[in-house]
Amino acid sequence: MLHHISLGVSDIEHAAVFYDGVLAPLGYVRVWEDLRPGEAGQAVGYGQAGGGDKLALKHRPEGQRPPGPGFHLAFAAPDEEAVQRFHQAALALGGTDNGAPGLRAHYGPHYYAAFVIDPDGHHLEAVFKPA
Repeated sequence: MLHHISLGVSDIEHAAVFYDGVLAPLGYVRVWEDLRPGEAGQAVGYGQAGGGDKLALKHRPEGQRPPGPGFHLAFAAPDEEAVQRFHQAALALGGTDNGAPGLRAHYGPHYYAAFVIDPDGHHLEAVFKPA
């Protein structure tokens, strides 16, 4: 259904380092970038290697606000270890814990997830749900 989603970030260089670190354990990489320090309109795109972007970060230094209550972005993880590494990387790179890795039985008997808030206030989740 969705082709990609874009998030506004206040510091594109810092956000790129954060997302490089948290998305790597999930198998996502930077697939393109338009970084020109000091210039407007910078952006970075993430997806699977060799593919297009599914997540774009857009530099919005003024007036950047995360979406309101109820919005979060959930990334598919290949296994429970990837969820744990996502969470560890997020905390090490300036994110805030919003739910440690673990089974979320109220979402389903095999729903394993972790929740963080990125440095710009975007709520993120990594989830592993075996078939």
